[in-house]
Amino acid sequence: MAKIIASSVRKGNVLDVDGKLYVVLTAQNFHPGKGTPVTQIDMRRISDGVKVSERYRTTEQVERAHVEDREHTFLYEDGDGFHFMNPENYDQLTMSAEDVGDAKAYLQEGMAVILSTHEGVAIALDLPRNVVLEIVETEPVVKGQTASSSYKPAMLSNGLRTLVPPHITAGTRVVIATEDGSYVERAKD
Repeated sequence: MAKIIASSVRKGNVLDVDGKLYVVLTAQNFHPGKGTPVTQIDMRRISDGVKVSERYRTTEQVERAHVEDREHTFLYEDGDGFHFMNPENYDQLTMSAEDVGDAKAYLQEGMAVILSTHEGVAIALDLPRNVVLEIVETEPVVKGQTASSSYKPAMLSNGLRTLVPPHITAGTRVVIATEDGSYVERAKD
């Protein structure tokens, strides 16, 4: 166990709160004009999946659970859940769809991810920062639109929607940030 300050908690971290393990879903720091800055942490209890929201002063200490972070390769999804393989010893771990959460939209066969395990059980998943996806549908360019500030809605190959610059058309491969699903750049392949 290691104590860390609340403002350094990130999505995917595993915290020990009152002897129970929680995986962090979101962590936001708020700095009001007056008063003490706080960190709002939304987390899910690993044992039963209950979601909890806690507020800490940014300088408060929280207990980070000892978990092993190791690279795994995503293999496939089936009725049992999502299957990952350790490339070093070929051990396989399975995570439930509930544990994978919103990350499932970005998982691609053969993708390298970081799995956090606690006592041999996969409890959290950390995706790469960016993924390359294809635009399957987007609106045509409207004449007179300026490229600098206007974005148009687009449907990605994983079923999610995002906003892209006007010059991006259907069939274009783009880089998407996994943290918030936003457009980063055109893929360089």
